Amino acid sequence: MSDQTGQPKPVDDAMDRLHFLYFADPMCSWCYGFSPVITELSRRFGDELPLRIVVGGLRAFNTRAMRPEDKAYIRDAWTRVSAASGQVFDHAFFERDGFIYDTEPACRAVVAMRRRAPGKALAMMSAISAAFYAGNRDTTDTGVLADVAAGLGEERDEFVADLLAPETRNETVGDFQFAQQAGVGGFPCLVAGTMRDGYTLVTNGYRPLDGLPEAISAWLARQAA
Repeated sequence: MSDQTGQPKPVDDAMDRLHFLYFADPMCSWCYGFSPVITELSRRFGDELPLRIVVGGLRAFNTRAMRPEDKAYIRDAWTRVSAASGQVFDHAFFERDGFIYDTEPACRAVVAMRRRAPGKALAMMSAISAAFYAGNRDTTDTGVLADVAAGLGEERDEFVADLLAPETRNETVGDFQFAQQAGVGGFPCLVAGTMRDGYTLVTNGYRPLDGLPEAISAWLARQAA
């Protein structure tokens, strides 16, 4: 962990105690690789460092269908993520024609869940990632995103209404802007700290769990001292 002195504009007014800020995108392959790690960190440190997700908008509002060279680039990334993390990918995805890799709907679904049930936001992100990468489901589709939310116990039609609400769209774009203001250039990115005192970088990019809990515990001990 290393100090990060810049302090971006707050996401909200409720994060003045120590917390994690997790910048990620549910359709980012390295975030999918990091999913078991961030889930375990949240489980271990949730009381001391509650987690706030900021959706990054990796390919938000993309309108161009994937080209052969795009598929080759993404296939290489998936191979490297799988090798590093052990996560499973369904390569039947590359048989699709005309797929538009727009991550905004999936990001908006995480925000919709965050608005409805903040404690389920990380589970929603992980479930969307698994549906896309391991299940070969089209997570740009509202119906698929509603299915994922229903699998987490949400009422399907209510979730769709929240997903499509202007307030949810605006909050999602606000997250994208916040990530840019914070200078986050890639995902996943995890920081810890407070808005008042600034943040310490936990990881910028994928990192395995090994050593992270110990580093975070030591950092927390220093904060307490």
